[in-house]
Amino acid sequence: RLAAEHDYEVNLKAELEVRLLHEKLDEIREQKWKDLVEMQQNQIKMLQQLLESEKVMRK
Repeated sequence: RLAAEHDYEVNLKAELEVRLLHEKLDEIREQKWKDLVEMQQNQIKMLQQLLESEKVMRK
């Protein structure tokens, strides 16, 4: 009976640790997506600036 209780506690703790790891991974993944979106927005701005400067140079 004590062994079963111990096994239960160990399994419960492991399950909680796995859940916390999943949450951390989700947070990291979400931040990476935000970073990627920000990088793409910056790239779009730079491309727009290049296009504008090219238009000015052609005039």
